[in-house]
Amino acid sequence: MLFPGTSAQAQKIAYVDTEYILGNVPEYKNAQTQIDDLSNKWQKEIETRFAEIDRLYKTYQADATMLPEEMKRKRENEIIAKEKDVKDLQKKRFGQGGDLFKKRQELIKPIQDKVYNAIEAISNQENIGIVFDKATGATMIYTNNKYDISDIVLGKLGYSSVNQQNKQNTTPQNNPVKR
Repeated sequence: MLFPGTSAQAQKIAYVDTEYILGNVPEYKNAQTQIDDLSNKWQKEIETRFAEIDRLYKTYQADATMLPEEMKRKRENEIIAKEKDVKDLQKKRFGQGGDLFKKRQELIKPIQDKVYNAIEAISNQENIGIVFDKATGATMIYTNNKYDISDIVLGKLGYSSVNQQNKQNTTPQNNPVKR
């Protein structure tokens, strides 16, 4: 039953696969490579420092029986201080809101914003009311590729699909679930 003054216009829906879209954006791949390289560099730095602390501790254990109490405390404090410094560095680099998070925000967020803006523009242009993201694990029991606007989003961003054939072959949702 319709109330006076309302329209019974069907709402259009579509879906995108942001993982697929970002995989076709060279800037995203470059940004991800930079982040991975930086993360590996920082991780190696931290591992090297922990190895140094381990070496200092083993040396201390070997020498402990022959050291005077004052020297023992001095070396223990030195090891404890170095361990604290490394843990602080680890937190600074990889902790919540740390350097890696900031770098990811700096490099990835602008690309994600471009993708979102393209999705929004296409949705407004095509009068699409709802767009699901298949990559985020939104439960979709069945998807029909005709509603997938991922390639249109890539086109709007100025890119062409590299993985078009792979994408069509890897969509298990194309088979409806029978109940």
